[in-house]
Amino acid sequence: MHSNRRARTKDRAVLTRSWIVRRRSAVLSSALRGAAYATGAGIVGLGFVLLQQQI
Repeated sequence: MHSNRRARTKDRAVLTRSWIVRRRSAVLSSALRGAAYATGAGIVGLGFVLLQQQI
């Protein structure tokens, strides 16, 4: 009997790679959105710290 284990592994690698390629723009978009939210939260937090020091 012949095993298809190598063929299955290769197919899985191709499917995984194609999944990553298809999702790349979504991942990059989410990362950019997260960075924007983090920057905004940091600026607001810094503003409140500076405001507290003035009072």
